[in-house]
Amino acid sequence: MQINTKIIDGTKIANVIKDNLAQEIKNLAPKNVSLAVILIGDNSASKIYIKNKQKACDYVGIKSHIYVLPYNTNNQDILDLIEVLNNDSNINGILVQLPLPQHINQELVIQAIDIKKDVDGFSKESLGSLIIGNPFFTSCTPTGIIELLKHENIEICGKKCVIVGRSNIVGKPLALLLLNENATVVICHSKTKNLKSELMSADIIICAVGKANFITGDMIAPKSIVIDVGINKDENGKLCGDVNFNSCIGIASYITPVPGGVGPMTIAMLLKNCIKAANIERKF
Repeated sequence: MQINTKIIDGTKIANVIKDNLAQEIKNLAPKNVSLAVILIGDNSASKIYIKNKQKACDYVGIKSHIYVLPYNTNNQDILDLIEVLNNDSNINGILVQLPLPQHINQELVIQAIDIKKDVDGFSKESLGSLIIGNPFFTSCTPTGIIELLKHENIEICGKKCVIVGRSNIVGKPLALLLLNENATVVICHSKTKNLKSELMSADIIICAVGKANFITGDMIAPKSIVIDVGINKDENGKLCGDVNFNSCIGIASYITPVPGGVGPMTIAMLLKNCIKAANIERKF
């Protein structure tokens, strides 16, 4: 049976959210909202991500401050910069662009960011508080996925959600957010046996493994909802996701494209966290 698959336009949804955030920022005046972004090295993909974040900040009225440090920067230099930004009352949010060079202690750097400025939601406090359903900040990509589903009026409560990937950035926080929405959640990973059978039983599939075209149409059930978090390049150098998009058309009921799916929502949620941080600062 051929299914009319709806392609979820993440860019369009994110633009609606950004327009609302722009108005919210106007209502904060004369208080400015500002974001500090730290980039270590010259990773070309990271530069593109930062450019997109900076463009989104400009659109809604958030002031962005970009700090580019050389690749050979050591841990202490980064920690010193973070300390300065933590103590700067004009900076509401701090973001360290990942991935970091291998010689940098990623956990040490992330945990150095003031909890009130951790707009990525990567701190132990933010992640841990998800367990009790009362996070300080929630990770941007998982939050963006929840917003995406809700905007499309896709029922989460009572549905079986299978997440492929167990990272601290996407898989684990997303599982907790889905649980808070009363979903039944299964996390799959490289050690999972019979992955296909897990996927075939899912109402909603979220894939975040970083492997190009990892999930194909013969691995999903008819009318399932497929959310693709991956950003990869195929053998021809073309941008693609973790899901083989074309093979899922006609099987999935909803699917996100790459690009233009989850990515814009991640940035929109970052902006939302920045405004939340600014409001927190107003209370202190």
